[in-house]
Amino acid sequence: MGQENKNWTWVSEFILLGLSSDWETQVSLFILILAMYLVTIVGNSLILLLIRLDSRLHTPMYFFLSVLSFVDLCYANSIAPQMLVSLLLAPKSIPFHSCVLQLYTSLALGGSEFFLLAAMAYDRYVAVCHPLHYTVIMYGQLCWGLAAGCLVAGFTNSLLETIITFRLPLCHNIINHFACETLAVLRLACVDISFNKVMVAISGFLVIMLPCSLVLLSYAHIFAAILRIRSTQGRSKAFGTCASHLTVVCMCFGAAIFTYMGPRSASSEEEEKVISLFYAVVAPMLNPLIYSLRNKEVMGALQKVTEKFR
Repeated sequence: MGQENKNWTWVSEFILLGLSSDWETQVSLFILILAMYLVTIVGNSLILLLIRLDSRLHTPMYFFLSVLSFVDLCYANSIAPQMLVSLLLAPKSIPFHSCVLQLYTSLALGGSEFFLLAAMAYDRYVAVCHPLHYTVIMYGQLCWGLAAGCLVAGFTNSLLETIITFRLPLCHNIINHFACETLAVLRLACVDISFNKVMVAISGFLVIMLPCSLVLLSYAHIFAAILRIRSTQGRSKAFGTCASHLTVVCMCFGAAIFTYMGPRSASSEEEEKVISLFYAVVAPMLNPLIYSLRNKEVMGALQKVTEKFR
């Protein structure tokens, strides 16, 4: 044990290896990621603005969508700016406290988003299966309570995971990633991380598999209710209210399960980078596009606001 102690390093900063060591590739990635980041900021801000300005969108469904857009905005801002700077700088360093904050924030917001998707699935279940009692069941205080509960669950889980991650003694400070991510930081540890792996698995179950199970249960009831509708037009309308949310659910949960619950392999580190990039930039950009392009009410609100400004 004494010999192992000699190899422990208490670092003041971390060096991020990033996505690529080739300069031309880094410049190309910078342009691509910057474009997606700007679309993310504009798209989610626009969703928030439209829901705020159009009274027709003051419903539980759009309330949860506004919270999701806010979480996506914060999530993108927790990683993308630092990643853009790192693409043009060498060495790609990040102070210890900034690394801790980044890991905590990204984990908290990512976990909150999974719980929010489960809350949105429940909202769609009530809308399709109990349409006559929808406004009674999904009253304002319940919506606020569900949203607050999602955020509290995500931030609490992140706090525990961040503490047990950074309490480990480290052998070096070089992270094979473009950001401070749990699995990447754990690989720096000089000691046995079996406990941490168990905690990551438990966290993955609570934050990913539990909300995913609730989503699947909600949609099982939704599809059963849709199949009982006799008219084709009625089925199409009922499914249309869930299509956007279902698309986002498949995209987010699929990637998370593949990363944190799937088998480890020699290429896992590179796969984790790709999935993390997807969550940091691609998913926050696609969410508002999916919800707006597939939603007549959002497009109608956009047209109404545009006409006002004209």
